Amino acid sequence: MKNVVALVATVALAAQGASAHYIFQSLAKGTAKGAAYEFVRRNTNYNSPVTDLASTDLRCNVGGATGTNTSTLLMNAGDPFTFTLDTAVYHQGPISLYMSKAPGAAAEYDGSGDWFKINDWAPNFSSGQATWTMQGTYSFTIPKCIPSGEYLLRIQSLAIHNPGGIPQFYIGCGQITVSGGGSTTPSPTVKIPGAFKATDPGYTANIYNNFHSYIVPGPSVFTC
Repeated sequence: MKNVVALVATVALAAQGASAHYIFQSLAKGTAKGAAYEFVRRNTNYNSPVTDLASTDLRCNVGGATGTNTSTLLMNAGDPFTFTLDTAVYHQGPISLYMSKAPGAAAEYDGSGDWFKINDWAPNFSSGQATWTMQGTYSFTIPKCIPSGEYLLRIQSLAIHNPGGIPQFYIGCGQITVSGGGSTTPSPTVKIPGAFKATDPGYTANIYNNFHSYIVPGPSVFTC
């Protein structure tokens, strides 16, 4: 009987942990809620995070190395877009947007090239304590000055809610074609994996102890 009770408790805790996870599953123009996995590569790890800083899964999640079964969203430079999750972000930590230009079709690109960051949702300390942007949708715009072409548009939630534990990356990659772009070469750029290090202050931060400032891991944000 004790074994049965222990098993039930273990299953309950596992279910609770899984329910606290989330998936970036749709991308659409404007503020619309897109269809799940129409323009976002489908991952194969359900709602589990990536935790290995050396893994190529950090690019587009587990199972997201290619997107041959994913459509590519047509957008103009400067257009707004929205990523939607299956459930709102539950864990404290920054949300970041990255882009990487494909050498050909976005659907065939594995993300091994250069990445640049276009936005961070970092904590706000104006109230005297950290306030995180934990929501079910995230909207931004395609930079107007980047060259036209096909891109991976990557969104990342870095969950640092468990100091002393391993931070968790929740990742989704959309496929887009950008038209009407400019001639600016985005910088700085990074490779993924390689952009995030275990020694980064924003990776090792304890958000519950003397937490008054924060530096989001990765490169600085590119602006036109």
